[in-house]
Amino acid sequence: MRIKLIAVGERMPAWVAQGFEEYARRLPRDCRLELCEIAAGRRGKGQAPGRAVAEEGRRMQAAVPERARVIALDVAGQPWSTEELAEQMARWRRLGETVALLVGGPDGLDPACLQRADQHWSLSRLTLPHPLVRVVLAEQLYRAWSLLQGHPYHRA
Repeated sequence: MRIKLIAVGERMPAWVAQGFEEYARRLPRDCRLELCEIAAGRRGKGQAPGRAVAEEGRRMQAAVPERARVIALDVAGQPWSTEELAEQMARWRRLGETVALLVGGPDGLDPACLQRADQHWSLSRLTLPHPLVRVVLAEQLYRAWSLLQGHPYHRA
């Protein structure tokens, strides 16, 4: 199983890269987590953010691997508990799926990305800073994997 996190934004603070790498590194090779950073669309005075979001959406969709299960991170999506995420991961692994997780920029995901998604997942009803989402996603994926393995990291 391969999980590709496709996220808008480049040049994240060091703590974001360190946090993401810490949890991605803990996952085994057969549950590889990769990060693909997408350049933010151009935003400027007098420009509608929709144009930048559409530009980001085109780049994101181009980065999605062929035949991947696409999951949009969306505040309006389905919330999953750690146990439910573990069930999702077990299914992805059993089916040998490549999973693409889409994280939008400051103005959210392009409607075309939301429409393309096979599932919509909400990490929280809170609005989280986009850099933090990368770290939370990596940690939760590691936690769900550890739960599946009976590893003591997850103590619910």
